[in-house]
Amino acid sequence: MKFHEMPYERPDLETVKAALSDYIEKLRNAAGYQQAKAVFLEFEKYNEHVGTMGTLAHIRHSIDTRDAFYNEEMKFWNAAGPELQEYGQAWTRAMLNSPFREDFAREYGDLMFVNAELELKTFSPEIIPQLQQENDLTQEYEKLLASAQIPFEGGVYTLSQLTPFKNDPDDARRLAAWKAEGQWYKDNQEKLDAIYDQLVHLRDEMGRKLGYEGYTTLGYYRMGRNCYTKEDVEKFRAAVVKYLVPVADKVYRKQAQRLGKAYPMSFADNALEFRSGNPKPVGTPEDILAQGRKFYDELSPETSVFFRTMLDNELLDVLSTEGKQSGGYCTGIREYKVPFIFANFNGTQHDVEVVTHEAGHAFAYWTNRDRVPGEYAWPSMEACEVHSMSMEFFAEPWADGFFGPDAKKFLYSHLSGALTFIPYGTMVDHFQHEVYANPDMTPAQRHAVWKELLGVYMPWMRLDGEIPFYSEGEGWQRQHHIYSSPFYYIDYCLAQTVSLQFWALIQKDRKDAWDHYMAYTRQGGSRTFTQLLKNAGLESPFEEACLRGVCQAASDWLDSFDLTGIL
Repeated sequence: MKFHEMPYERPDLETVKAALSDYIEKLRNAAGYQQAKAVFLEFEKYNEHVGTMGTLAHIRHSIDTRDAFYNEEMKFWNAAGPELQEYGQAWTRAMLNSPFREDFAREYGDLMFVNAELELKTFSPEIIPQLQQENDLTQEYEKLLASAQIPFEGGVYTLSQLTPFKNDPDDARRLAAWKAEGQWYKDNQEKLDAIYDQLVHLRDEMGRKLGYEGYTTLGYYRMGRNCYTKEDVEKFRAAVVKYLVPVADKVYRKQAQRLGKAYPMSFADNALEFRSGNPKPVGTPEDILAQGRKFYDELSPETSVFFRTMLDNELLDVLSTEGKQSGGYCTGIREYKVPFIFANFNGTQHDVEVVTHEAGHAFAYWTNRDRVPGEYAWPSMEACEVHSMSMEFFAEPWADGFFGPDAKKFLYSHLSGALTFIPYGTMVDHFQHEVYANPDMTPAQRHAVWKELLGVYMPWMRLDGEIPFYSEGEGWQRQHHIYSSPFYYIDYCLAQTVSLQFWALIQKDRKDAWDHYMAYTRQGGSRTFTQLLKNAGLESPFEEACLRGVCQAASDWLDSFDLTGIL
């Protein structure tokens, strides 16, 4: 079924609550395992339907945040979600307390119960008002970003549409674009500060109501962290500073030499990798999708069927349009057992990475779409990002079709970008730990923390006030995960570290690398992150030797890469 044909109907909230209560009661009163299993499967199917309605509303709202109908529907779901969570928790308790728990674990694995116990630690009916407010505030933030109308060179652009100008080879034009973007954020500074301040205090309040020191512990539980701790993340951050920051620093010093710029460079100059311009995809968005089809056709039989299904059923919305939410994501439409990709093409190499990165998520969901329970279709967040970031590297042999004459630039840029991203992503995580450890910080104090961390994780950035929004420590406000998905961002860094292992395997034997990838992906969410890695023969990023090893291999490759003739 094509996406636009999928019917949406707002469910009656009281009817849903009654149905969920009935399933809970039936599970509690089941006379044997087969009866309990039948109730469990019915509950799964019903949840699949209700969840699909919420997903359709979310996707259609994000495609056009000005749509009055879906705007109202999102208000409904923002309020209904926390109320339904209470029933979800009651079901979880009934499963955990079921006399047939061992039978369920034998058939479906024990991880569903491990995750269920984590889930119980994230909710109490008394935090429903705070959860509803949190939903409303994150939606307000996303709508604010989507509403941006930035005047530049006689035109008016959204944040996404302005991005190509921020990479323009002309120094004056590029700097002007960065300043124009920064000015929009400055003009909306008061709103951005107020929204985040409310979010921090709401989350801190929820954590305390649930008996924690504040939000951090609750945040880890909400992220489903079932195999590592805050201390493990701290060790990873320390390894990033030790091994990766020096490698990234070397990358930017070479970039400054290519550009003829003094080091450290401004934010605007750091954005330009080559004097002749950053790698750009060739052709129209349709051409990029066609090359994506060629890539997936040739990669494997499984990926061919998957991507053709995506195209045939209009399960990608990738053009940047007015009123569209910024950023990109992949989600699963459970009732139809298909993924959906949302993105904002803007004429940069990001467009190709959407076709590889987000489609990596989508392929993983497609591969595991029939899993029971449905939660096993996806692993935890950091494990999901391995699918997407690694798929980007598998696409590199098809770079000529995506980038034409810029293919060589792209190959260098893609690997160097993977390395230089990790310090930034790690800084995002470190910043959030500081914020939630000190929730009463003023907006100015938060900006000061970000500016201080820039000096630790990104010493290649010149903080001279040329672009005030960035140089004054406010650039974190454009990172929507900080507002809408606290503590998510380190997942990208952990996954990027694993994806660099795949990159190294691809250099030796692409078929063997793909076998490792499928061994990882076919497990879906049936194992924890560290178990998925072990079963696929991969190292954990929490082992210092892992980051040290991938840094050395990638650094050596970049040092030996021939950039002759590329300015």
